[in-house]
Parts: sequence; C-alpha cells; structure tokens
Amino acid sequence: MMGEPVKRVLFVNSEITPYLPETPISLIGRYLPQGIQERKKEIRSFMPRYGCINERKNQLHEVIRLSGMNIIISDVDHPLVIKVASISAARMQVYFIDNEDYFRRKQVAYDEKGNFFADNGDRAIFFARGVLETAKKLRWAPDIIHCHGWITHLLPLYLKKIYKDDPIFANSKVVLSLYNDTPAEPFAKNFKDAARFATLKEEDVAPLADADGIKLAQTAIRYSDGVILSTSGIAPELKKTCKDAGLPVLAYKAKAITDGSYIDEYNNFYDQL
Repeated sequence: MMGEPVKRVLFVNSEITPYLPETPISLIGRYLPQGIQERKKEIRSFMPRYGCINERKNQLHEVIRLSGMNIIISDVDHPLVIKVASISAARMQVYFIDNEDYFRRKQVAYDEKGNFFADNGDRAIFFARGVLETAKKLRWAPDIIHCHGWITHLLPLYLKKIYKDDPIFANSKVVLSLYNDTPAEPFAKNFKDAARFATLKEEDVAPLADADGIKLAQTAIRYSDGVILSTSGIAPELKKTCKDAGLPVLAYKAKAITDGSYIDEYNNFYDQL
C-alpha cells in the first residue's frame, strides 16, 4: 500500500454476536466492524452459517448471484451458498458461508458429547476458500483482511500463495487476531492433503501434517502481515512464532477491550502496515 490510507477492511470471523452467544471473539466481531465503519472505512464481514443460527429470527436470506459455485475438497464437490443478514443498529451486513455438509449441524466445533468434529479441517478449508471466492465475486478489493478465530487460519496461506496475483487481492494485507480458542485436538490425518489445491506445493502444506490448532495458527502467523493479541492466555509458542517472523504485534490490553478504545488502536494498526 506504500503509505496509501487503508480504505477497505474485510473482516473474517468465526463468531459474531447476536448470531452466536457473546464471547471475546463474537463481541469484537460485532463491534469492531461497526467502529471501523464509523471511522470512515468501508467494511465487509463474513462468518460461517452454523446450524444453530436461527435464519428466520435473524432474517438471513440467500444471495443468489453470489451462490452457485462448487468448492472441491478431496475430490468431492461442495456447493457454496452465500447468505446475508443485516445488523440494523450498526447499519452493517454480515455475509454467511453456508454448505449443507459442513454447517447445518446445530453445534459449532464440538458435538453434544464434547468431541471435536472429525471434519473441522475440511470446514476450515471450505470457509477460507469460500470467503476469498465470494470477495472476488463481489469485486471488492480489501486493503486489510482481518481474521478472527481458528476456522479462519488457512486464509492467510491461501491469500499469499494462490490469490496474490488476483487484482482483487494484489494489495491486500492480512491482520491476524489471536484468541485463546486454539483447538488442542488434532485435525484429521488427511488435513494436509485436503488443504492443498491449485498451485500450492507440498512444502506449503507440510506444516499441516499431524496438525492441531497450534500448528494451524502458526501457519496463519507465517503468512500474516501483522498480529493482534486479542485475548489473554495466548500460547507461548504462538508468541514466539510472531517474534521469529519479525511481525508487528499489537499487545493485549484488557482495559482497551473493556472501554472500547481497542477500536482506535486496531484502526491505527491497519494504517501502519
């Protein structure tokens, strides 16, 4: 961007309230985009359309012109359905990435017995690719893509390795917010191979062999342009990965989150990248 002011920010979230219960991620997912929009930047927000989200109550509807693509994962076609809803108090829309196989179940990442879904890796692949393909269809070129939550953690790799030559993303920088939501459980054995597509090489996905949430987050860090510590309790190895990568890191400040001043701090962070 070379000194150009940031005009457009794409928010990619695992959770946004009121669609999901209030958590550190869902609250930032709700109020940060509104605050950035109030600071005269254009915004778009994305999240998965989990089955626990009540479509009628939240007035979700399908965006036909954006739906209809297929995303192939492990040789299987998965239709990409895009829905949208409005948070009228914030004058902002939220786009939902939907697919019957991945996002119709009532739970988010764990079943009712507390087991980590076996296909969570595939769900992360589908979500990251779905967001990037939809941004292309919108013909909306973001200056900053801000990722929140483990299910977004493949997006930096895909952006920098596959989409970087696309005019929509040619000038996009990735900001990664780290939370203490990193899954301790391993992803499926085929995760590394399923994550590889298009021009990705074996070495690009090698760190995802026997991956858990930490390895996936480390991959996201390596392809990001800046990292924000958005909660306390971030794993020490992730902080070390940030340091080793020489990335700008915005430290966690509980008071800033509480009083809302984090919005200005994040906004300034975007402008400095």
